[in-house]
Amino acid sequence: MDEIRPDAGTVMVVDDEDMVVDAIQGFLELETDHLVRPFTSARAALAHLEKEPVHAIVADLMMPDLDGVQFLTRARGIRPEATRILLTGYADKENAILAINEAGLYQYLEKPWDNDALAFAIRNGVERSLLFSELTERMAELEAAHDELAGLRQRWIQAFL
Repeated sequence: MDEIRPDAGTVMVVDDEDMVVDAIQGFLELETDHLVRPFTSARAALAHLEKEPVHAIVADLMMPDLDGVQFLTRARGIRPEATRILLTGYADKENAILAINEAGLYQYLEKPWDNDALAFAIRNGVERSLLFSELTERMAELEAAHDELAGLRQRWIQAFL
């Protein structure tokens, strides 16, 4: 089931509860074209991020070992272009502010989640990540063209002086 449209994007789901990971994975695989990478271990998910890019990350707030904010903060350091979404059953202002500031959070959703809201956040997050990657690629092309033009200009000046 690894066949997706190139622009559909990859979504990482991280929650210590198998039932939550399975529910989100099943929903996304049935209702979207996204490739889903499920994890019940934040550390395993980080190891995966070191090797493979993802476009959106959905992580639970309350996990053993690393909580969602710690995990998403580290994920941000590895894959800054990936959109980060926090899913929590413990909605409080302090955790929301912490997540937004430390992890560069894109969206904060409460459990039990609404499938439409989750799909909307993921779709927009994947699109954001794909656009960011495209912009980065285009900027690199422009910089290379600028450098080439500067070299041509320098050779032209030397040829006529």
